[in-house]
Amino acid sequence: MAQDRGRLVIDALVYFCDGDPAPLRAGGVTAANVTVTDMRHGLEATFDGLADWLDRLAQPQSPWLLVRTADDIVRAHDGGRTGLIMGWQNTLPLGANPRRVRAFHALGMRVMQLTYNEANAIGDGCSEPRGGGLSLLGRDLVAELNRVGVAIDLSHCSEATATEAARVSTRPVLLTHANAKAVDMRPRNKTDETIRAVAATGGVVGASIHGLMNWDNDPRHPPTLGNFVRHVRHVADLVGVEHVGVGTDFAAAGDEASVRGILEMTAHRYASAAGSYVAAFGNTLAARYPAETPGPRHWPRIVEALEQGGFRASEVDRIVGGNLLRAFREIW
Repeated sequence: MAQDRGRLVIDALVYFCDGDPAPLRAGGVTAANVTVTDMRHGLEATFDGLADWLDRLAQPQSPWLLVRTADDIVRAHDGGRTGLIMGWQNTLPLGANPRRVRAFHALGMRVMQLTYNEANAIGDGCSEPRGGGLSLLGRDLVAELNRVGVAIDLSHCSEATATEAARVSTRPVLLTHANAKAVDMRPRNKTDETIRAVAATGGVVGASIHGLMNWDNDPRHPPTLGNFVRHVRHVADLVGVEHVGVGTDFAAAGDEASVRGILEMTAHRYASAAGSYVAAFGNTLAARYPAETPGPRHWPRIVEALEQGGFRASEVDRIVGGNLLRAFREIW
């Protein structure tokens, strides 16, 4: 199962990490977009969370390398360290002030998801029944993220918010962890229209193994890597393999207790997206993923599944890292 250590691998979304990159390193992951602060936190708690990460990075012989440029990902690969791409899954810490983007960029933030599941001042999330799009403030924020050079993530946004943001953005935008509604009709997945809008910017769709997106709604059919490959193939056929990445939505944690609160929150607060899945398969961390890949240490099996799914080696290289590296160069 050992992965070729020469391959550059970028996980487009790791929703939690306890500070130890060992699970990612064991899986051969070069760099990951890690959600470094809780998606429900405001300015003060977010700032404190960033301070914790900056302390880790400042430790002598830290195994992490803070990613500020695309070249830092290459440096992490060549130097045997794990690249930390600091990301958010909500823009609540910005309040109504897009000028804060530059301040957080100076601290190392490089990916910001516009909304989580519900609406915020920027636009609607995918759980909002009204399905609204970007606010005027949201349009200003997209422009500022473009200007400063922070990647725009649209994974949890409503279809309208995502397509509008893609159309007004002057740089590539990302779906770091989202699959295709055309394959599995799940609340967090995206329509072909949205996928096309993201690709039209030069962006990348991070197909996910996570069960909330990688499931056909049948309790007899748990998520599998084979079904994940169906999503990759659909997006590749729709917009081109150059617009496909992988965003596992893994948690990189040694103790499940550290993510128990997030599992409970997503199961109950967002029952419309997670409730039927949890009822079918339970609410443990491993249950959220295919049995073949319960955690980041099993990343090589994702590579194997793509190879066995008929993708050429050069295409796999692009899907697991090259496409995101190219997009990050253009964005940052």
